[in-house]
Amino acid sequence: MELKQSSTSIDPSYAVKTTENILSEASKVIVGKRNVLRHILIALYSGGHVLLEGVPGVAKTLIAKTIARTLNMTYSRIQATPDLLPSDIIGTFVYDPKTGDFKPRKGPIFANIVLFDEINRASPRTQSALLEAMQEKQVTIEGVTFKLPEPFMVIATQNPIEMEGTFPLPEAQIDRFLLKIVVDYPTREESKEILRRIHSIEEFNVKPVASASDVLKIRAMLPHVRVSDEIVEYIISIVEETHKHPMVRLGGSPRAAIALYLCSKANALISGRDFVIPDDVKYVAYSVLRHRILLKPEAELEGVTSDQVIREVLERVPVPTPGVGE
Repeated sequence: MELKQSSTSIDPSYAVKTTENILSEASKVIVGKRNVLRHILIALYSGGHVLLEGVPGVAKTLIAKTIARTLNMTYSRIQATPDLLPSDIIGTFVYDPKTGDFKPRKGPIFANIVLFDEINRASPRTQSALLEAMQEKQVTIEGVTFKLPEPFMVIATQNPIEMEGTFPLPEAQIDRFLLKIVVDYPTREESKEILRRIHSIEEFNVKPVASASDVLKIRAMLPHVRVSDEIVEYIISIVEETHKHPMVRLGGSPRAAIALYLCSKANALISGRDFVIPDDVKYVAYSVLRHRILLKPEAELEGVTSDQVIREVLERVPVPTPGVGE
């Protein structure tokens, strides 16, 4: 039985072509991170934000900058430090002696893509200001509200190893990120390719191949991607199974189910389909759930990871029969 959704027909080929153009252009400087780039685009098309986790030197900053360049969108980078203030991010009013008035000086948050480097080095007060902007898509400066540009996406990074002098994000704030993407070390062959292309990578010869309007057009297609009742049941069962796992202290919230639903639609669309299949759900499940699962202390002592739990959950939940949703 099909969910009651809009019957408006869409052309997935537009999303496929646009996404492929972006990935191909980005690959000029980003070696071997196509899966990471694809997940970032899924989040962008879904209207969400991304948490990138990886050790220093795995191209997290370059990835964010490259995505912005290929889309010809405004980009800003904020380096988090303990003394960073909310006004350093959102801006403030400054006195103009020529006119005698106070004029807004907008902060770096006013960009399409904002890279917030090492978010866990910012104080909780500053983290809250950023996350409010992420949620509301607007900021208030001295009582005056300003809309943020569309599309708007925050790509926050954090180092999983170096925790001294940091302020770890509370679970409620981490949950605001649509996806948490792990950026691993390159393979040996990828490392060789990076060295061969290092000079061209440093030149950063990346051209715009799409635009903000392309992103918004693809985003407008998402409500018309069909999701069957069986796929919805599958998504809900996955989230519920995270609550039952013996190593989990806190499982996925309703927001996790919403994120799975939206990201599965986006992956279906850029895969050339106007309907979701179980493989779409599986593809985005790790990035959607890994930061929304809290493990018990004994699990961490035994070296169990969130990704291991997610893999076990996906193995336990029955997959809907092939063809569902078509």
